[in-house]
Amino acid sequence: MGAFVISKRFDDRYKFVFTSRKGKTIFTSPSFELKMECEEIIEEIKSNLEKYSYLKARAANGKYFFKMMLEEIVIATSRKYTTPLLLQKGIDEISRTAAKSDVLDFSMNEFVFPD
Repeated sequence: MGAFVISKRFDDRYKFVFTSRKGKTIFTSPSFELKMECEEIIEEIKSNLEKYSYLKARAANGKYFFKMMLEEIVIATSRKYTTPLLLQKGIDEISRTAAKSDVLDFSMNEFVFPD
């Protein structure tokens, strides 16, 4: 099962990523000023997944990616994929597992394994 992972960027803003069960990033959110914003959007995604659409595109380097959209607002941008089939597998992973995925909070920057 996938997981939503909340973390802090170097500019002290928050973001979340959705990862596959193998730990590979599927998509990344934009930056948010408050961690609460990340948590709210994650819960919205989990409870209303059918409302979101995926805008597929191709980067200048020829790789494929998608933007997860709610109406006209970009909620997240995927990683780059080498083929359209892999891109579709990423979208399918979201559809299958996002609603029941765990939310992990690594925004505190505390060491999991202290000395």
